[in-house]
Amino acid sequence: MPDILSLGEPLWEMSAIPSEPGKYTLGYGGDTMNFCIAAARQGASVGYITRVGNDPFGAQLRVLWEDEGIDCSQVEVDDRASTGGYFIHHGPAGHQFSYARAGSAATKLAPGDIDPDLVADTTFVHASGITQAISETARAAVFSLFREARNAGVSTAFDANVRTRLWTLSEAREALAEILPLTDYFFPSFEDARDLSGSEDYETIMKWAHSLGAQVVLLKLGAKGVQISQGQGADVIQMASFVVDTVDATGAGDCFAGAAIARLVAGDALLDAVRYANAAAALTTTAYGAIAAIPNRDRVKAFLAAQV
Repeated sequence: MPDILSLGEPLWEMSAIPSEPGKYTLGYGGDTMNFCIAAARQGASVGYITRVGNDPFGAQLRVLWEDEGIDCSQVEVDDRASTGGYFIHHGPAGHQFSYARAGSAATKLAPGDIDPDLVADTTFVHASGITQAISETARAAVFSLFREARNAGVSTAFDANVRTRLWTLSEAREALAEILPLTDYFFPSFEDARDLSGSEDYETIMKWAHSLGAQVVLLKLGAKGVQISQGQGADVIQMASFVVDTVDATGAGDCFAGAAIARLVAGDALLDAVRYANAAAALTTTAYGAIAAIPNRDRVKAFLAAQV
C-alpha cells in the first residue's frame, strides 16, 4: 500500500518551439502529478487517484508513472472521455496557456473513486484547489478523500493552487472553507493566500488560514523562502530559501509540497522536512520544465551536504 495518496488531474502539454513556428514539443504536467513525482523521487511510496482517456496520452502517462514507481492501481481509463491538456505559446508578455480540459477524463473524478480501505492504510492524502475546480464531482471527491482520511486518523495535505480561469475567487473561497477544517498541512503560495484572504500581511494570512481550520500552514514565498505556523497563536518561523541560479520556477511549489510530505512520512521533524523541501524546490528552478527538473533524493542530499 502507498504511504501517500494524491487525487488530481494529469495533463499533456504541447509547448510551442519559438524558433520553429507551428511546431511543438510534447510534455506532461499537472500540479498533483508534479507532487507525486517529487514525493516518489525522494523515496516515498506514492499512489495516484485519477482518470485518463483511452488514448495515447493516457497510455504514455501510465508508462511515465510506472517508470517513476508510482502506484497506478487507482488510475481509471475512461473510454468515453479524453486525457486533458494544454498548449503553451511564447510571446513578449511571456507564456500564454490554452487549455483543452473541458469534459476530460479527470473532470469525471467523483466520490466513488475513493476507496476508504485504501485511504485507511495510507499515511498522508493530498489534493489541490485545481482538483476542486475542474468539476463539481471532482470537488466532491476531494471532500470525500479528506473526510475518509480524517475518520481513519490519516494526515491530510492541501495546496490552494487558485486558477481563476477555472472558477471565481468567490467559488475558490467557498471550496477552501469546506476543505480546510479537514486539512492538517496547508500549502498556499503567497499570491494565492493574498487573493483568497484579501491581505498581504503575513501574520493576517496565517490567522485567516488557521481560523478556517488549517492546522499547520506553510506559506510559500518563492525566492524569499517559507513561513511556517504550527497552530493558531504559535510563533511564526521564517525559513530562507537556498540561493541558486534560477531559470524556470515551473512546478517548484508542487515539488516543495511533495518533498516535504515525503520527508514527514520518512520521520523527519517538520522544520527538517521544510529545509529539505526548500532545497528540492530550489534545485527544481535550475532547469526548464516541471517534471524533468525535479531532483531525486541523492541530489538533494548532496546539495544539502554542500551547504555551509
